[in-house]
Amino acid sequence: MNEIIESIKKSTIEIQKIIAQGDMGKSEEQNSTGDTQLKLDIISDEVIENNFKQLNSVNKIVSEEQEHIVNINEEGEYLIAYDPLDGSSLVDVNLSVGSIYGIYKNDFTGNNIVASIYVVFGPRIEMVICDGETVKLYRMKNTDFYYVKDIKMNESGTLNSPGSTQQCWYPHHKEMINKMFDENYELSYSGGMVPDLHHILVRGGGLFSYPGASDKPEGKLRQLFEVFPYAHIFETAGGGATNGSKRVLEIETRHIHDTSPCFFGSNSEISRVLKAYN
Repeated sequence: MNEIIESIKKSTIEIQKIIAQGDMGKSEEQNSTGDTQLKLDIISDEVIENNFKQLNSVNKIVSEEQEHIVNINEEGEYLIAYDPLDGSSLVDVNLSVGSIYGIYKNDFTGNNIVASIYVVFGPRIEMVICDGETVKLYRMKNTDFYYVKDIKMNESGTLNSPGSTQQCWYPHHKEMINKMFDENYELSYSGGMVPDLHHILVRGGGLFSYPGASDKPEGKLRQLFEVFPYAHIFETAGGGATNGSKRVLEIETRHIHDTSPCFFGSNSEISRVLKAYN
């Protein structure tokens, strides 16, 4: 696992330099879900893949930007699913973006995730590492990462980060979100999954929601690259993650690019979701 973490640190430093150079042009390619890829997405993906290919401990990798699983080393122990640069379109307006990594054993399913890592590219470069026992925050200074603190969720929070297209929300979801604002929850929404979830984690509580809606009944966020890694982090930090009816990490995965409705937050807010959806 240590060599995987070191590889991610190396990729983070390289991607930060690429972001600073700022090629925000669109490519002629689309990813597996039909989104037009930015050149920044493709270059970041290549950086991460090339670094992972050098590791003996990695068996397979799969990227949100690619259609198929890539075999690395038959003797490797770990499988890695990653989103190379989540929210990359926000770079053009100078908002924070991030990379997300889910590290699995045996198979790409929620109950086989063993570690999760994400990186925030903002005013500071920060990395959060979850090994299933603790969630630790690190910060980059020059090219070194130093430990800042353990992240632990409070029983409840004050932040409300509602995603997806509001006009497509189902009535019970809209009622839940509006009631939270009536109770003085603070809006926290940048349009980027990584910075919004980081905000909730570092502040110790709240709710991030990306529900199923009339335009996307199965949600938009991808299980292996986004949903499972953050579910693993939130649960380890003392919070929870649900799709509205069951624990996120128990959701069945039929295809590597499956999506799922998802809610991440402190326990009080997750209980509120389960009540609203049941």
